[in-house]
Amino acid sequence: MTIIVSTHSYRGGTGKSNTTANIAAQLARRGRSVAIVDTDIQSPGIHVLFGIEPDRLRYTLNDYLWGRCRIEEAAHDVTDRLAEAVAGATGGTVMLVPSSIRPGEIARVVKEGYDVNLLNDGFQDLSRALALDYLLIDTHPGVNEETLLSIAISDTLLLVLRPDHQDYQGTAVTLDLARRLGVPQLLLIVNKVLPSLDFRELSDRIASTYRVPVAAVLPLSEDMVRLGSGGLYSLLAPTSAYADGIAAITALVDSDR
Repeated sequence: MTIIVSTHSYRGGTGKSNTTANIAAQLARRGRSVAIVDTDIQSPGIHVLFGIEPDRLRYTLNDYLWGRCRIEEAAHDVTDRLAEAVAGATGGTVMLVPSSIRPGEIARVVKEGYDVNLLNDGFQDLSRALALDYLLIDTHPGVNEETLLSIAISDTLLLVLRPDHQDYQGTAVTLDLARRLGVPQLLLIVNKVLPSLDFRELSDRIASTYRVPVAAVLPLSEDMVRLGSGGLYSLLAPTSAYADGIAAITALVDSDR
């Protein structure tokens, strides 16, 4: 059975896509079959982390939603674009269903929307067609019909927030919705934390406030900022504090396998 994991944040700029991509790579290192679906259709970007040139894509999620292809035809194998540690993992694969970066396609989504039920069907079809262990959904920030669907069908919801009061308030709203929707596992990821802060104190305080486990506190890294989405930092810097945090999150997500 495919486990569905949604990564969400109430506001943009939290590092949600980077987190999703790095977790996918670490799951593949464990030999898992993983697919990522970029449902941030209005502002897609996770493909950049895998070095994909948008103009070379035959199909995207948009094509599936407009009835031009099956969803598995929009899935691109990105395993060989990762570090050798992932590419060589026994049975470990990462597939990516990107959204279109073309302005006309984005404008059409904004203007016309799309059938959310078709997206749900696509998740199920993709899981079966690729025999996935994990389906990771990179959501659009905030709360709308599409993100509510992703949250509702999730086995695990990863909520990414920064140590910022605007993020704190938005996270409270999202957690309330997730509890009402009955998501089995809720985990918080505190990202872009200044290294000078007390990580343990921050983790304990946030976990106590929201009554939800903090899977990891990820540091704000100058080297990661310098990388500029040019790769997956947990693979390029495997001994970093960031990589340790991603490993901790992955272990919690993969604990039932």
